[in-house]
Amino acid sequence: MNARTRRSLPRSAFAYPRTRSFPIDTKARARNALARAAQAHTKGTYQHVARAVRRKWGNAIKSVSKTHGTITRPGLRHGARGRRR
Repeated sequence: MNARTRRSLPRSAFAYPRTRSFPIDTKARARNALARAAQAHTKGTYQHVARAVRRKWGNAIKSVSKTHGTITRPGLRHGARGRRR
């Protein structure tokens, strides 16, 4: 996203509207915001961003594991290759 696009978004499109960080205006950006908040050394907290995403998107966005920063779904999830080692 370039600066012009970011400036044109309303404040409600961000998890942190005052600082305009963690944009959640699309599903892809909401997933990315959750993944970034789950990482260590980020300004946002996972809990705050997750609440903002749930308010905006409901259950359309899956949760992110805090330990791995990967998108999870109900049940067992194998690695990126789809096979268990």
